[in-house]
Amino acid sequence: MMKYLLLSLLLFVAVQTQATLIKGTVSNQKGERLPFATVMIKGTTNGVTTNADGVYHLEVAAGSYTIVCQYMGYKKVEKAVQATGAEVQADFVLEPVSLQIREVVIKSGGEDPAYAIIRQAIKKRSFYQQQVKKYTVDTYMKLQAKMRKMPKKVFGQKIDTEDVGVDSTGKGIFGLSESVTRVSYEAPNTKLDVISSRQSGGGLGFSIPATISFYDNNVEAITSQLGPRGFISPISENAIFYYKYRLEGSFMDDGKLVNKIKVIPRRKYEPLFAGHIFITEDDWRIHSTDLMLTKEYQLELLDTLVIRQTHVPVTPEVWRTKDQVVYLALKMFGFDVVGNSVQVYSNYNLHPVFPKGFFNKVIMKYEKDAAQRGLQYWDSIRPVPLEADEARDFKVKDSIAQARRDSSRSRYHLDSLRKKPQPVKLDDVVLNGWGHTWYFRRDTTIQAHRFNMRSLIRGLSYNTVEGVSMVIEPSVTFSLPNRRVLTWTNNVRYGFNNTHLNAYTGLRLFGNNEDGFGSRNVWTLEGGKKVQQFNRENPIGPIMNSLYTLLLKENYMKLYEIWFTRAQFSRNFQNAMHLSAEVNYESRIPVENTTDFVVFKDARKTFTPNHPQELAALPFEREQVLTVSGMLRYQPGQRFIEYPRYKQAIGSKYPTFTLQYTKGFIDGDFDKWKFSVRDDMNFKLLGALQYNLSAGGFFNNKSVSIPDLQHFNGNQTFYNIKYVNSFQLAPYYQYSTSAGFYAAANVEHHFNGLLTNKIPLFNRLKWNLVAGSNAFYVNRANNYVEVFAGLENIFKVIRVDVVAGYQSQADTRIGVRVGFGGILGSAFRFE
Repeated sequence: MMKYLLLSLLLFVAVQTQATLIKGTVSNQKGERLPFATVMIKGTTNGVTTNADGVYHLEVAAGSYTIVCQYMGYKKVEKAVQATGAEVQADFVLEPVSLQIREVVIKSGGEDPAYAIIRQAIKKRSFYQQQVKKYTVDTYMKLQAKMRKMPKKVFGQKIDTEDVGVDSTGKGIFGLSESVTRVSYEAPNTKLDVISSRQSGGGLGFSIPATISFYDNNVEAITSQLGPRGFISPISENAIFYYKYRLEGSFMDDGKLVNKIKVIPRRKYEPLFAGHIFITEDDWRIHSTDLMLTKEYQLELLDTLVIRQTHVPVTPEVWRTKDQVVYLALKMFGFDVVGNSVQVYSNYNLHPVFPKGFFNKVIMKYEKDAAQRGLQYWDSIRPVPLEADEARDFKVKDSIAQARRDSSRSRYHLDSLRKKPQPVKLDDVVLNGWGHTWYFRRDTTIQAHRFNMRSLIRGLSYNTVEGVSMVIEPSVTFSLPNRRVLTWTNNVRYGFNNTHLNAYTGLRLFGNNEDGFGSRNVWTLEGGKKVQQFNRENPIGPIMNSLYTLLLKENYMKLYEIWFTRAQFSRNFQNAMHLSAEVNYESRIPVENTTDFVVFKDARKTFTPNHPQELAALPFEREQVLTVSGMLRYQPGQRFIEYPRYKQAIGSKYPTFTLQYTKGFIDGDFDKWKFSVRDDMNFKLLGALQYNLSAGGFFNNKSVSIPDLQHFNGNQTFYNIKYVNSFQLAPYYQYSTSAGFYAAANVEHHFNGLLTNKIPLFNRLKWNLVAGSNAFYVNRANNYVEVFAGLENIFKVIRVDVVAGYQSQADTRIGVRVGFGGILGSAFRFE
């Protein structure tokens, strides 16, 4: 009898605790579905959000609930629901709020009543910004990126729709991920614990919630790349100088009066929002937002970015963000892309207790099984139902990925890979480079050795020592056991005019990376004969030197030949410290000019000797020099993302420090040191500052040859890319020294639209001002200062500087330099 009573009791408890699925749609009175509406359990912050089709799913335990549905611009609706285990259908039909227009008489020269509300909100801004000292919250985030149109080629390169992840017409979802992250905050620290994460096709998805706070004076919209200066909040300290406001009406929400205020930028080309902000009466807090950024208001890369937020009370005194939806649109280079990010916040705890040491250098940590959650888990926790095409995308791409993983273990797959080598085409040999892959099986996986060859065109150059020079660089990468990698590189160079053949080879072994991302040992051994510049930092590249030599009869590149052997060990540590040690033997051979061929002859000009003319008093003869050197680079305060198998450093607010030391032996007898500090600092509205400060010299300079001098990277061409590491108008070798001490500074400030956004034409083009100075000091006779101002972000990639250079023993120089700079400038480089 007792047995049956216990079974009956267990059955009763199971029925009573069985979860109930409440599902439905949210639409307006016209039958139009309302996307991303908020559906919550009354009296809590637990709830869900409708998807783009206005569909929601809410799972609750058995009991009686009042379900609240709200959507910006519509009246809040409540429904009583009895959850008994069976599925419950609860559809919501919302009607627009009836905006009450206040009877306020605006006298001549008066202002809209919205300004009084905004001033009150500004007064309360810092209070609400700092109101909550600590909390935890669970955040669900779904990201979707969809291609509406895609070109067949970009910059002459054919695009494979399969690689992008869209259909044969170039349309469809190409990016889809979802994650659940617990956010823990205790001023001023934040820590993210990723409970689960996945992306369509397998692997970890994007899991960093981009919570946007309009209580901040300066708002970062997702990432600084979209606006390096940030964007001014409509209730920032000085917002009234940037915005106009109009009160469009008020409505009641749970007994509280809410004001709908239109936000209007006063001027174009400032980093400003447009749209609506909803402010509650009396307590003057943000109720919700519907704000937009466009290219006219300093939005970069994207055409539009819309941010919609709903705030709800966690307690009567504290309101927090319940959901945030970000829409984006982009048309560039023939691509037409739209996307959205949906974030739903739940389980706020305003009084958490954090153990000692909880906040540390790891600011984001993935649970070990974060990427291993099954479909049943995701269906049970997802607060935003997948749209039909999203569910299809997950199913199809996950299946394809699994099939590929299964196939990769099969003999058939291995054989098919071996039977389908990529054919070598003439244009690849000449223009693009080519290679071959050998597939093989190791344990249960298929791995590969790869052969690569640079294109012939990239190996062609011209200089006055070799004439036409051809470089061939074949390399082979070997996949070794335990995730180690060995690369075998070769360099064969032939000068057609001096008929010198130079060749060297090298091996580089990369450790197994078992103790963390980037934390590995690297051993390098190479030797042979090669040609190199006297300044090993290569201040002028082969392309620019070839152009100047052939077209303008200026041979700036100065070379010598060496037989050499070099051994190096380096290690990257998990704390982002980098350590290296090197032994290098060189048998140096001077070389001379062997050709004076130019395309455009100019009798007024003659080529300078290959020996740097600025160092004519310092002889360079055959010599043997052995150097032993070490380098330590460290950036303190590193923060990390901890993945299940490794850590990844993500930067620090502190600068990077580098210490170098070199000792010379045999024909060389010197001790050389250098200490440098480098940093990038973003001051948001005031722009960004970059600097590189260094000091160094020779403790001992008994015998220092030209290659071992301290060289300052000069530049005598119109083109420069070594910003914050060069002197734009300085001759290449005029200031080279073996002095006991020198100091150098490179500083530049990127205004990022701070001044040019007020100048007609420039503000439309988004050409930004950059200015700075480069200087070094050795002694009274050897010093140099230059100042420059220029424009960058021209066509998103070009930078043009006007430079004035001053040296105490020479006349002031004026010049123009062109390089790459701007939002996309770093992606373009050629030397």
